[in-house]
Amino acid sequence: MKKQEIPPKNVSDETNSAKNNAEVKSKSETKGLDKTTEQTKDKTTDKVQELTNLLQRLQAEFENYKKRVDKDKQNFCKHANVEFVLKFLPILDSFELALKTNSENDDFVKGIELIYSQFFDILEKQGLKQIDALNKKFDPHFHEVLLQEESAQEPNMVIEILQKGYLFNDRLIRTAKVKLSKKK
Repeated sequence: MKKQEIPPKNVSDETNSAKNNAEVKSKSETKGLDKTTEQTKDKTTDKVQELTNLLQRLQAEFENYKKRVDKDKQNFCKHANVEFVLKFLPILDSFELALKTNSENDDFVKGIELIYSQFFDILEKQGLKQIDALNKKFDPHFHEVLLQEESAQEPNMVIEILQKGYLFNDRLIRTAKVKLSKKK
C-alpha cells in the first residue's frame, strides 16, 4: 500500500482557525461579562433610585417639621402674654367701676375715660377682646351665671353683665359673669 501523502497544512489556515476559536471564546466570555455588568448596573440603578426616594421623603419630613416648629413658636408667642394680660384685668375692672360711679367732676371723668381707652387700646392691639354678652343667649363656654331674675325677655338671656369676660388671641381667659332672665 502506498502511503497517501497528506498535503502540508497551510500555516495561514491554522492561524485563521485559531483566530476563529479565540473570537468565539471571546464573544461568549463578553456576553457573560455583559450580563454581569448589566445586572450590576441594574442593581446600582435600583439602589440609587431607592436612596433618592429616601432622601426626598426625609426632605419632605424635615420641611414639615420646620413648618410645625414655626407654627408652635408662633402659637407660643401669641399665648405667652396671657398671664401678663390677666394681671391687668382687675385694673380694667377698677376703671370701669370708677367710670360707672363717679359723675361729679366732668373733667376728671373725661381724664379717666381717656386713660381707660388708651389702656384698653394697648391691650386690644396685643389681642385682648371683650366678650359681647348682653342680650345674648346663655353660652356656658363664655358666661358664668351669678344671678337669675324674672323678666319679660326670653328665658336664659343675659340681661346684665356683672363682670366682663375676655378673649386673648381668640382664647378664653375669663368668662363673663352675668345675670340671666327666667320665666315669671
